[in-house]
Amino acid sequence: MAPPQAVEARYGKLHNVSMAVVAMVMVAVAISHFVVHPDNAPTFSIRDQRFVLFTALAIAMLTYSWIGIRRALDRRPQIVIDREGIALGFGRNWRFTWNEIQWVRLRRLAFRPQLQVGLVPEAVVAAKLRLSMLNLDDGLRPIRGVPAAVLVRDNGLDVRAAQMLDAVKAFRPNLVRP
Repeated sequence: MAPPQAVEARYGKLHNVSMAVVAMVMVAVAISHFVVHPDNAPTFSIRDQRFVLFTALAIAMLTYSWIGIRRALDRRPQIVIDREGIALGFGRNWRFTWNEIQWVRLRRLAFRPQLQVGLVPEAVVAAKLRLSMLNLDDGLRPIRGVPAAVLVRDNGLDVRAAQMLDAVKAFRPNLVRP
C-alpha cells in the first residue's frame, strides 16, 4: 500500500477573482446609475447621509476586491495535512504536530461543512492564532464553547473540508470524531 499523499489547500483562483470582479461591477453599476440619473445622485457632502452610505459601501466593495485579487495571486498553501501534522496559513503560518491534535471532525456551518480541529490547550496558547468571532472573512475561526479548537473554513480554497478530513483519516484515523 502506498503511503498517504499530503494535501495542500490554496486559495482558489476562480472563486477569488470572481468575487473581486463582482465587487468592482457593483461599484461601477452604482456610479453609472448616478451618472445617468444625476437627479438621484447624492451631493458630495459629508452631511448627505446617502453620500456617506454609498462611499462606505464602495470602500467595502473595493476592499473585498483587493482581498480577492491578493488571494488569487497568493499560491502559498493555506492548509497542509501531511505525515508531520496540520499546518495552518491564513497569515498565522503555524504547524500543529499530530501529538498536539486531539480530534478532528466535520460540522456544518450554514450550508457548508467546515473542518474543526481540537488541540491541546498549550499548543493553542503557543501558536498565538489571534482568532476572532467578528472577522467574517477569515479562514480560521474559534469554536464557541471550545477554547482549544479551531474551525477551518474552506470558503475560497481549492480543497473542500471533506477532502481535508479524508487526508486526516489517511494519516491519523484515530483522531477523527463523528
